[in-house]
Amino acid sequence: MKRIFSLLLITFSIGLTPAQAQLEPFTDYEISDAVWEIGTIKVKTNAGDHYLEGLKATWVRGAEISKELGYIEDYSIYSSITPESGDFNLLLVTKYASLADMAPSKEKYEAIMDALGQEQADADSKRALETYPELREITGSYIVHEIDLK
Repeated sequence: MKRIFSLLLITFSIGLTPAQAQLEPFTDYEISDAVWEIGTIKVKTNAGDHYLEGLKATWVRGAEISKELGYIEDYSIYSSITPESGDFNLLLVTKYASLADMAPSKEKYEAIMDALGQEQADADSKRALETYPELREITGSYIVHEIDLK
């Protein structure tokens, strides 16, 4: 009986250890001002190149304009080397200097539309509505900060 009680006591105290470890923000770690918006996409089998072609004409074009105008810091596309291994196989990542930079703005919208042009915007919308559903499924959307442990 003593042995069981001792074993339970050890198990219980080990279980409490993580709860006692309390890191303090800005003392033990820094949280970035920058935020990353991450879209997870499941591109259908053998549709990767076709989808990337569309992204180049739409998402990348918009990201380039946003970067040139200073609305975003950077953007990236990441592809899994094991495309059939999970819920997504492509990441679309946009880096903003801060969460506030993600806020909608009439000024930003008009500047992007002026740079893009109405004809291109219409073509992009048509492609997104007609072609993309056949090529992919959006499986998630995340907004994250970077954590720098000290």
